[in-house]
Amino acid sequence: MPNTAIRAEKRTLRNQVPSAPLRSAKNAPPARPKVADVGGRLRALRTEHDLSLRALADCSGLNVNTLSLIENGKTSPSVSTLQQIAQALSVPIVAFFETETPRQHLLHVKAGERANAVFAHGTLADLGAGMAERSIEPLLMTLEPTLGSGPQPIVHTGQEFVFCLRGRLMYTVEDQSYLLAEGDSLLFEAHLPHRCQNVELGTTQALLVLCPADARDEPTALHFGPAGHPAGPTHPLEKR
Repeated sequence: MPNTAIRAEKRTLRNQVPSAPLRSAKNAPPARPKVADVGGRLRALRTEHDLSLRALADCSGLNVNTLSLIENGKTSPSVSTLQQIAQALSVPIVAFFETETPRQHLLHVKAGERANAVFAHGTLADLGAGMAERSIEPLLMTLEPTLGSGPQPIVHTGQEFVFCLRGRLMYTVEDQSYLLAEGDSLLFEAHLPHRCQNVELGTTQALLVLCPADARDEPTALHFGPAGHPAGPTHPLEKR
């Protein structure tokens, strides 16, 4: 091939725009968490209960304008505000996370698939969304620096369990404060007025489980046997 032809071919190859490399699944960006439409769910629940905004405001003790802003996605409620609305509607707080997904008897939720509800001071992720006839409400709570559940104490039925996963969390239950660091937990009767606050300069995350007051099923005994002994055959080292 003549030298002039070779040089022309090289110039042509240099001027070609290389195609974009294929993005491998390994390098693909992580899936963005789903965001629950709290305002839309509030409007749907209020309509189901045949309540006007004024009637719901009277039942919950909240301002009409506040409820309207929440329904239209103009503001995010605090956890205590969500609890007030839930009590007024006689629904669990997780009702604001619910979607039209079919009910299941077993849930396996990947980290990027759970729906997060944005509230004034952080996010709540319902870890039990879609479970049929559930008796507990497991939530993943993330609080922004120095913020918390809101100024108003929360009161509801059953029991509440909190396990600090990251940062430090101050729980105040009936005027008594408990500082939870990573790995610390707290369990209390939820009719006692309570609120929580992130005391860190970074975000704090905690597992929050709201439980019913009925303990007749004795789940601990079913799992581990009476008096804390494992159910089933006697341990080989245990005296017979």
